[in-house]
Amino acid sequence: MIGDSLIDTSEIRLVYCPFADKEEAQTIARTVVREQLAACANVLGTVQSIYHWNGELTEQAEVPVLFKTALPQSKALVARIVHLHSYDEPAVLVLPVEYCPPSFRAWVLGQTLAID
Repeated sequence: MIGDSLIDTSEIRLVYCPFADKEEAQTIARTVVREQLAACANVLGTVQSIYHWNGELTEQAEVPVLFKTALPQSKALVARIVHLHSYDEPAVLVLPVEYCPPSFRAWVLGQTLAID
């Protein structure tokens, strides 16, 4: 059964963040993976975001990225994304991962310098 091959991954995090365009998304993704703050970054396709900004209803194309990281690196990853991001108030959301294959967990921890 697939459930038998999954383990608790309380130390693994997904970090979601939308960017102004593909170039910014890719540049920041490469930077944080190179710096080993994230094991991987998935640059997703363009989405249409609708939100209030400065009292106005705004619609804008954005490019979201999913970063995979270890809990010990998650705060540093968020700080780095915020520092590099072009937005005044970037939405950087850290989400827990409940389960994943043991080999993936080991890979994420190994790539982000986390101690297993």
